[in-house]
Amino acid sequence: MDDRFEPTPQELVMTLLGSHVHPRETRQVWSGGLVALLAELGFSDGAARIALARLAHRDLLARHKRGRLVHYTLTSRTVAVLEDGDRRIFSLGREARPAGDWTVLWQNVPEARRQARERLVRRLRFLGFGSIQDGTWLAPHNREGEVVALLKELDVTEYAGLMLGQPSGSLDVRAFAGRAWDLDGLARRYATFVAEYEGYVPEPGREKLDDPGAFWLRTRLVHTFRQFPLLDPELPGELIPAPAKRADAVRLFHDLYAALAPAAQRHFDKVTGP
Repeated sequence: MDDRFEPTPQELVMTLLGSHVHPRETRQVWSGGLVALLAELGFSDGAARIALARLAHRDLLARHKRGRLVHYTLTSRTVAVLEDGDRRIFSLGREARPAGDWTVLWQNVPEARRQARERLVRRLRFLGFGSIQDGTWLAPHNREGEVVALLKELDVTEYAGLMLGQPSGSLDVRAFAGRAWDLDGLARRYATFVAEYEGYVPEPGREKLDDPGAFWLRTRLVHTFRQFPLLDPELPGELIPAPAKRADAVRLFHDLYAALAPAAQRHFDKVTGP
């Protein structure tokens, strides 16, 4: 499993806006500031401007011209996606999830609807689904409501089937789950996250980061942690123990996210104010 921090410019823009734009429905952000922030994170002006244009083309950003300056606002679709993401990211590992019904989804979305199929797959992974084989997806919790709404939103209900049930008591659940999720790789990834970020927790005598440093670290922290909902199905603890370092990673993420927020927000506001 590759743990390197190598997001695309479009992914980083969404991370930045989700973390720093409030209120999400109305705040306008100067495009030149976003380009400058992406430059701090290692991307050229050209790559940054292409990313912004593509996000606007995908109806994830709305473009506004004020004199010679271009500003962006989040579209209603983006606000909904970010709110859905917040629920999944900030609830991950916070509560034990008891055993109950599992969800099985079959889908056969045709090639002519490839974009809808790709969006479906991305959202399924974010809901904790793993792929058993082509077109067959499994989640260890009752996701009927979310899946029915998702299929309807993407207009692909006719190409899908849904079933709720429980694994057999005679089944080696961990071996079966290992076909859908890389559980050993997930455990290593949580351990890597803790090892990388535990040295940044504010402590007496530890040097405090300046605003740009706090912004850089918080962006990296959020973007790294937001991969876990795609990888961790939060399997019921009475069936399969949680990854050894998940609780430490979750606690570390929440502590650092809050501690770095004021300085990171100051830097974002300073750079994106024309």
